Parts: sequence; C-alpha cells; structure tokens
Amino acid sequence: MNRIPFFDNARAILIFLVVFGHMIQPFASDSHLINSLYAIIYIFHMPMFILLAGFFAKGSGKPRYILKLAKNLLLPYLIFQLLYTGLYFILGREEWYKGILHPQWAMWFLLSLFGWHILLILFKRLPAVWGILISVAIGILVGYTDLIGYGLSMSRTLVFFPFFLAGYFLTKEHIQLIKTKGLKIVGLLFTLVLFAFIYITINVDVTLDTDWLSGAVAYRSLEAEISGGLMRLIIYILASCLIVVMIAWIPSKDYGYFTRLGEKTLYVYLLHGFIIQPLREFDIMWFDQWYELSYFIILSALIVCVLSSKPVVNLTRPLVEMKWKK
Repeated sequence: MNRIPFFDNARAILIFLVVFGHMIQPFASDSHLINSLYAIIYIFHMPMFILLAGFFAKGSGKPRYILKLAKNLLLPYLIFQLLYTGLYFILGREEWYKGILHPQWAMWFLLSLFGWHILLILFKRLPAVWGILISVAIGILVGYTDLIGYGLSMSRTLVFFPFFLAGYFLTKEHIQLIKTKGLKIVGLLFTLVLFAFIYITINVDVTLDTDWLSGAVAYRSLEAEISGGLMRLIIYILASCLIVVMIAWIPSKDYGYFTRLGEKTLYVYLLHGFIIQPLREFDIMWFDQWYELSYFIILSALIVCVLSSKPVVNLTRPLVEMKWKK
C-alpha cells in the first residue's frame, strides 16, 4: 500500500509527544509549566493516535483480519508485559508484578487496540453520527462504576473508543476540508487560550489531576461522583478540537527522514519505557528552570530517532512484529 505522508508526519509528531510526555511526567506535580504542558499534550495525543488507528481499520471484522490482529497485538502484549515486569523487578519496584491482566507501563494500548477492532464489528453497522454518540455515552457512563478499571484495559478501551470509531468514519476528503488557513489561525489561538487558561487555573487553584486524562479511573476516585460525566464530556470536546487543530497544521508533504520516523512508531512506543523508567528510578533527570525543557525536547527526539533506527528495528522485529525479516 502506498504510504500517505500526512499520516506518517502525524505519527512522527505524536510519538515524540508520547516520549516527551513521559519524560516530563515526574515533574508535573512540582511545576505549573510542566503540569500545563502535560495536560495539553495528554488531552489530545493518545486520542489522535487512536483516531489514526481507526482510519486504517477499514478491513476490520473479517475472521482472517481478527486472527492477524491477535497475532500482531496480543502476542507482543504478552512478550512486553513479561519484559516490563522483569524490568520493574530489576529496578526494585514494590509493585513489580501485576499479573497478565493488568497492563504494565503503556501496554494498555495493545489490548485496547484489539478491543476497538472487536467493538468496530458492531458499531460500523450504525450510521456514523449515531455510532459516535452512543460510544461517547458509553465512555461517559463507564466512569460511574468502579468495576471497570485497569484490568484488561477495559475502561480505557471504552473511554477512547469514540476516537477510534471517528477515525474509522474519517476520510481523506474530511482531512482536506480541515486543512485551511483560517482554521489554522483559529486553532492556534484556541490552543494558546486553552494553555493560558490551564496555566492560570493551576496557579490559582490546584494542580490538575491528570488521572482525568487517562480514561482508567472511576469518577468516585477523582472525587467527582456526580460531576464526573460532565468533566469527561468537556475533555472529549477539548480533545476533538485539538485534534482538528493538529490535522490543520500537520503538513502533507514528504519530509524525507522526518516522515520515515512515522513508519516505526510502534517500536518507539513499546521500547521507550526501557530508557525512561531507569532514568526515573535513578533520578537522572531534573527540572528547575523553564529553559531546561530544551533538554527534555532534545533527549525525547534522540530517543525517537534511535528506537526507530534500522539497527534497533532489525534487532527487535521478532518481538514487535513476530517476524525475523522485513
């Protein structure tokens, strides 16, 4: 299949934001600037990743397709679940063992991706608007129960499914309609205003509880048993707006090496924890002044480049893609 540069550019940017977000996460509770950046990134970066995954799920539902997905997603999940469990044991984490049903680190995405394809078998039969509205309603209602949480990534699967379903119904024509100069300007202003609002609110009130953005925590745990549904709806709306802004700004041209980075995002996603977790454990990273963000940016970009490089991909392909040769 011919690759479309826009999608590879988008994935390259998003995987950088995943790594960068994980780099700055330990400092979110100590810095208003970091907490605001972290919030903005986490409002949209995984929802947009999920939307792009949905766009490429057009063949979902066929028995052979589901079997292929099980091999490509569930087997790597089992392997990396074991590897991260071993890493946490070596690092001396108290809760190093969670069992096979509770995803380690960022492994929830593999389980949820499989779950979204299964849900799609039913939801793709519905009209697009109704399907998305129903999935949003389910995503909001699931927060009112404590029975669905981290286990098998059930909560995240249901909470983020609207974005996967929207991606399935998304077309290249829709993307072109979004990519206008006017929307770029409006979107940039919206993002700046939202960042300023979060930054000011955090300074005046309290640090933002980023568990709101994970999709894995019940409202009762967030002390919002009644208002939690409204908060999640607001997050859905903000995420959708920021995704539109990103689509408007992400270039459609092929930028060579940068665009190629978007082809190996799964490698970066699965492997970057083996770098970041030891950095966290041994307190190698620090943040005192705003300009030190440049260190995180450079290191995050370096991690993306290294983990998507040919030597690393060739070495880890049997674990990630379940095959020895390309």
